[in-house]
Amino acid sequence: MAAVRSVVARAATVVIGAHRLLRACGVASVEKCFSRGISTDEAPKRPMTAYLRFLVENRPVFQQKHPEINSKELLKKMAGAWRELPASQKQVYEEASKTEWQRYEKEVAAYKAQLTPAQAAALKEERSRQQAKRRSLRIKRELTVLGKPKKSRSAFNIFVSEKFKASEGISATAKMKQLYDMWQKLSSSQKQPYMQLAEDDKIRYENEMKLWEAKMIQLGREDLVRSRQKNPKKKTAETAKKAEPVKASSHEQKVKQKLKKSEE
Repeated sequence: MAAVRSVVARAATVVIGAHRLLRACGVASVEKCFSRGISTDEAPKRPMTAYLRFLVENRPVFQQKHPEINSKELLKKMAGAWRELPASQKQVYEEASKTEWQRYEKEVAAYKAQLTPAQAAALKEERSRQQAKRRSLRIKRELTVLGKPKKSRSAFNIFVSEKFKASEGISATAKMKQLYDMWQKLSSSQKQPYMQLAEDDKIRYENEMKLWEAKMIQLGREDLVRSRQKNPKKKTAETAKKAEPVKASSHEQKVKQKLKKSEE
């Protein structure tokens, strides 16, 4: 009986550790990490890799040894320990992962076999959507590491960033609604300082992008450089002035649509 309680306690520790570890890694839940594209509750859960098994099982030990460091630093220490782990010890985790993976593949095959054509199509679509999302996140992280300049802000965005903290409302949506209404009531002369700041930020962005793209070309990353299409004809001062209110109105309309959707 004592042995059974010991096994149960250890299993509970592993599950709790997995949840905490995944939160530290920025993953919302175990299901999201392991199922990867299978959206229903009945779907088999993706097994842990050998590395993740090592992290989950050994996290309590590392926490006890290094109580003074945060989750990010703790993860770095554990990653270093995994790299230095002898092959014979790594094999234990790899074999366990291999066994679980074989079980998982059989369960997935059985699960897919009992799906209707419509369910199978929906499952495929969901997987494609999640794969595209992960691909987008990978690209975003890569661009951050490479130091890509932040995009220029619109006049409305600059206004929001300046007034957001001081605005009233118990939620971000309520604050945005209030600021949107405030922006709509501003006169052209009151909006002008924000329009000028937006124009300055656009120039900043273009200058920084030229330097960054030149650096990317030197690094052999031409794939990250914007396509060199024919430059559109330069607008005259009068044409640009006429187009400006239309552009601002279009951006504000998008904000309005988002607010309406959030209220629904």
